[in-house]
Amino acid sequence: MKKAFRMVVALFMILLLLVTAACSNGRNSTAGTSESDSKDKKIKIGLTVGTLSNPFFVSMSKGAKEAAKEIGGEVIVVSADYDLAKQTAQVEDFITKKVDMILLNAVDSKGIAAAVAQAKAAGIPVVAVDVGAEGGIDATVSSDNYLAGKLAGEYLLKRLQNGGNIAIIEGPPVTAVTDRIKGFEDAIKGSKIKVVAKQNGEGNREKALTVMENILQANPSGKIDAVFAINDPEALGVQIAAEQAKRDKEFFILGVDGAPEAIEELKKNKSFAATSAQHPDEIVKQAVDIGMKIIKREKVKSEIKVPVELVTQDSVDSYKGW
Repeated sequence: MKKAFRMVVALFMILLLLVTAACSNGRNSTAGTSESDSKDKKIKIGLTVGTLSNPFFVSMSKGAKEAAKEIGGEVIVVSADYDLAKQTAQVEDFITKKVDMILLNAVDSKGIAAAVAQAKAAGIPVVAVDVGAEGGIDATVSSDNYLAGKLAGEYLLKRLQNGGNIAIIEGPPVTAVTDRIKGFEDAIKGSKIKVVAKQNGEGNREKALTVMENILQANPSGKIDAVFAINDPEALGVQIAAEQAKRDKEFFILGVDGAPEAIEELKKNKSFAATSAQHPDEIVKQAVDIGMKIIKREKVKSEIKVPVELVTQDSVDSYKGW
């Protein structure tokens, strides 16, 4: 009887060891698959920009695709067309699609805050590009927009040493615009420069053209010496308005971006005099790098400034471009 009992116990122990080993192997197999899946997972990036009708953002989207390719990922690029409601919906769509990071070029730095907060609540890192944004973003990568405005202002002072009348064409309610305006106005502060008009060109050529037409009508011939526009599309719109009114020889125009079309205009030595050139591809590539570090739980700087350079008619031939 005792011998039979010992045999039953022995069989039970053997069975228990076999079951334990099988469970252990199962766990190891699952863990190995999970680790492999994690390594093989393709990083998905969502990028929403102000408008793809602006070459600056086209260059940025190309840079994002190149950066994504380097890490074996993919990027979804969408244009908000300077519409806050549309951009909010785009961010919500990114959340639904479970992207790994969102690169946000806000059309309204304050207005987009709720959408940013939703993404953060979903555990998705949000990196602001070109302009800042509220709502809890992880980092901001942008040009030194204050410097861009300051360089334009300093150039204007050299051209108008004895003072003059100027117009400023503003843009969307985003930090890049306010920083450029501040840099420009700080540069001309205390000078004999008089701002006779300051209106919103909404960041695009068509609106800036209309705005400049109105400014020209309100200011008779010879009353404007220069125009500063917050980006090159606006500056080009100003130039068209001046040419159509046959007043393009009265004043010179300054922009920001270093866009290909603006560079071509500089080479013609006409009214387009200078642009503070940015590097959109570099901005977005750094943003992807920052996003990857956040995903890996590495520490990152909250703000990264990419240098700008003033390109004039005299220096345009040495400018490398986008």
